[in-house]
Amino acid sequence: MAVPSSFEDELVALLPRMRRFAHTLSRNGTDADDLTQITIERALRSKGQWQPGTRLDSWVYRIMRNLWIDTIRSRSRKEKFEAPEQEAEQLGEDSNLETVIDLRRAMEAMERLPGEQREVVALILIEGFGYRETAEMLDLPIGTVSSRLVRGRTALMEMLGG
Repeated sequence: MAVPSSFEDELVALLPRMRRFAHTLSRNGTDADDLTQITIERALRSKGQWQPGTRLDSWVYRIMRNLWIDTIRSRSRKEKFEAPEQEAEQLGEDSNLETVIDLRRAMEAMERLPGEQREVVALILIEGFGYRETAEMLDLPIGTVSSRLVRGRTALMEMLGG
């Protein structure tokens, strides 16, 4: 008679397959290791959502895929809105007055947003978190996060004259 395995034992047994799938998604060893680790953490935290008798591997792969999609979106936003590190380091040295004034106006506009919009805008647009990550951090439905982001972004654009 086989001894029933625990959730954690089954998760450990999946590690080589998870690592392989992570590498397939990321095509980079370091990213694959990070993605595998984050997936394991998320699976352990969400253990109560998995239903015994269903395929653990499918459940874990879905978690990994969603995390990877969030990672790609986050990187895309960061690349779109952030200067390369070398440029960012030089910004203080030779920034012109117009850039400083624009940044100050943007920060003042952010401060005028209601707190609930400001935190969502900061997490998604500035920090680069995905909608799902933000929803989990703030313990909100994704629809609420999306709505607050749209309202916050619209308000910022109006305040900044865009």
